[in-house]
Amino acid sequence: MIGDKAPETAVWAYNGVTPGPVLRLRQGTPFRATVENHLAEDTTVHWHGIRLPNAMDGVPGLTQKPIPPGGRFDYAFTPPDAGTFWYHSHDDGLLQMGRGLVGALIIEEAEPPAVDRDLLWTIQDWRLESDAQIAPGFNNRMEEAMAGRIGNMVTINGFVPDAVRVRAGERVRLRLLNAAIGRIMALRFEGHRPVIVALDGQPCAPHEPADGRVLLGPAMRADVMLDMSGEPGRSYRVVDDFYGGLSYVLVHLAYDEASPLRPHPLDAPRRLPSNPVPRPDLATAVTQAVHMQGGMMGGMRGGGMMGGMMGMGGGAAWAINGQSMTGDGGAGMKPLFRIERGRSCILEFRNETMWWHPMHLHGHSFNVLTRDGVPVPHDEWGDTVLVRPQERVRVAFVADNPGDWMLHCHIMDHQVAGLMGVFQVS
Repeated sequence: MIGDKAPETAVWAYNGVTPGPVLRLRQGTPFRATVENHLAEDTTVHWHGIRLPNAMDGVPGLTQKPIPPGGRFDYAFTPPDAGTFWYHSHDDGLLQMGRGLVGALIIEEAEPPAVDRDLLWTIQDWRLESDAQIAPGFNNRMEEAMAGRIGNMVTINGFVPDAVRVRAGERVRLRLLNAAIGRIMALRFEGHRPVIVALDGQPCAPHEPADGRVLLGPAMRADVMLDMSGEPGRSYRVVDDFYGGLSYVLVHLAYDEASPLRPHPLDAPRRLPSNPVPRPDLATAVTQAVHMQGGMMGGMRGGGMMGGMMGMGGGAAWAINGQSMTGDGGAGMKPLFRIERGRSCILEFRNETMWWHPMHLHGHSFNVLTRDGVPVPHDEWGDTVLVRPQERVRVAFVADNPGDWMLHCHIMDHQVAGLMGVFQVS
């Protein structure tokens, strides 16, 4: 994983590779996958961001029985939306994803946009020891109550890349997938002006990101159009500087010596065709409050945190609306809310903690409405929204997919320590 001159890293993998094989199919094409479990523990697969039947969602104990060692499960669905999606373990997810069980699922448009290349960067974050093996220590109570498990090695498509070869004048569709279990990323493309055309697989109005950085919490994706405007023979850095003093160079864009492919940027529309996601009716929508609570420096009544000090005995460190679901979740927990099928719903996320939370909604895509009361531009949609400390974010969706669905933080340490719940569409 970390280069020819370094020891190989032992990982858990789909079909022997990490990230798993890139699965590609056309929008509206039936999909089937048989998952055989060769691990020594239970597993499931969650098809992240796909609006699929509840029985195919891959949440153990809630939508299906876990796949035991030696067992198998057939997943089948027809993806209604084109875009960049992914798949990953949802059973013991902190450990299994942290050891490599992730992969990209690309649903192609019937009429893809005009680009010269379509590239995928599945970005993973690893904590390695000096022998290049994955460090133990998952489910660390201190990390659960803070920013989660942050690694010391970042890979693109399973490798530590030195450079990505590009040619001046070409237009690249770059699909960015943050498949880390805890690391938030803010990618700055030095010397270039990335244009975001989709978030979490859902098209938006093409726009340059705020302050030039593409901000991605764990589980989030962004489709970016990059016109290669650099000089032939030069190299330009892609820097992740989310954590300030811990910024690092993710990769270099290395231009070959050839003359530009074209004298001017490609004259073709960047906007992607819309997906058939129903638009919520805000006038009749019901509003549900989703308050994130707890964590170090936050305090939480009845949980594993009190007054900012760690509780003893492995209790919850986080809660939603005062309610904690730990581990991988399951049946029997009182839903955070119930909603009638077909109703529009506004979720008001209130982050009452001192930490960032990428909040993921299963089975649906939502429209991001406001941040701290300010309207969000560009008609942004998603299945995961990154909520800053003390921020209030409103999103809206149509609850058109029946079943019991998960709602949780995708920093996996936060999920297993209580920042997770269920909502019911009936």
